[in-house]
Amino acid sequence: MSTPPSRWSEMAGKPVQDIDTPSLVIDLDAMKRNLGRMAEFAKKHNIRWRPHAKLHKSVALAKMQVKAGAVGVCVQKTAEAEIMVAGGVHNVYISNQVIAPAKLARVARLAQKLAVQGGGQLAIAVDSSEGVIRLAQAMTQARINAHAGSSVGTVIDVFVEVDVGQGRCGVEPGSAAVTLALEIRKHPALRFAGLQAYHGKAQHLRTAQERRVAIASAVAAVVLTRELLQAQGIEVGLVTGAGTGSLVLEAASGVYGELQAGAFMFMDADDARNERDPAQPQFEHALFVKTQVMSSHSDHAVCDAGHKSHAIDSGLPLVHALDPGSELEYFNGGDEHGILRPAAGCTRLPGLGQMLWLIPGHCDPTVNLHDVMIGVSGGLRQGTVERIIRVDARGAMS
Repeated sequence: MSTPPSRWSEMAGKPVQDIDTPSLVIDLDAMKRNLGRMAEFAKKHNIRWRPHAKLHKSVALAKMQVKAGAVGVCVQKTAEAEIMVAGGVHNVYISNQVIAPAKLARVARLAQKLAVQGGGQLAIAVDSSEGVIRLAQAMTQARINAHAGSSVGTVIDVFVEVDVGQGRCGVEPGSAAVTLALEIRKHPALRFAGLQAYHGKAQHLRTAQERRVAIASAVAAVVLTRELLQAQGIEVGLVTGAGTGSLVLEAASGVYGELQAGAFMFMDADDARNERDPAQPQFEHALFVKTQVMSSHSDHAVCDAGHKSHAIDSGLPLVHALDPGSELEYFNGGDEHGILRPAAGCTRLPGLGQMLWLIPGHCDPTVNLHDVMIGVSGGLRQGTVERIIRVDARGAMS
């Protein structure tokens, strides 16, 4: 993969105080603990886990997850899949709809590449008959191109996406999914692999009880669909889904065989707003925007991390308090500035030049704003830079 920008190339071994601002920083110790807890949870429940690489967009971190026990990664974009495969991640699932013929041709070529390399596998989700037919055409053309007219070639795993409450992509549970599975089975280049049943909205339900109700409904929808498929003689090899906020529920359902949770690796501010299910591992915040105070006033301070350094779709960032009594609240200051005021019960404001740490509201789009993530070992107060982690798939939207 490409090397980090030159201004970061000499940072390894430097103290955390020397990191320029604003910068995206990973507390590697916390991240590794999160990774270990997820691996332990999956092993305990005898369930596969395939984290979303759209969280970190990094080949290095994807490989770290696979080394820890993940079967591979999910991505949402064809370009993300291409970058992961080029970097040596060989089990990739595009858990999204791909309809454009040009993109499907890229999907087919990528599946062929993995087959030639040996030991790799590409999978994809569908939610329409037209999508199935277009995918089959692309795969067939790739087989012809690769084998000079031979009918022998690569087979791609295809999951039927069922809308279990997200209200986004996916067919209705039940007979619509059966129709798609039957369509998939008509095409030699496609293999029906199971059901995609991800309930994204459940990740943002604040109470554990609300999430239990939502996932119970999702499980019921999957069970209905699976029974109808089995009645047609179609076995559902795998049900895949789940996010960090609800993974304990899918794991305990007896229906899901694979967890797609990714946010556990970093844990953003939105995740922190959820009431924790007692059965969920204790994940920690591991991704931060380092910033510093650039202007100081009697009732507020201003830091140099505005909205160009962190996403705000899930709310403004939290200010990480390293010391009791120093709690601050972050307010909208625009593209390049953040307004800081003392939290309720506090009076202390940071001084000019003081370093602060922000917990992003939403990790995924925050990562996409940065070229690199600075990996720090030894903590945010006295740690040192261990490695520079390239955001390989930054801007990979197609």
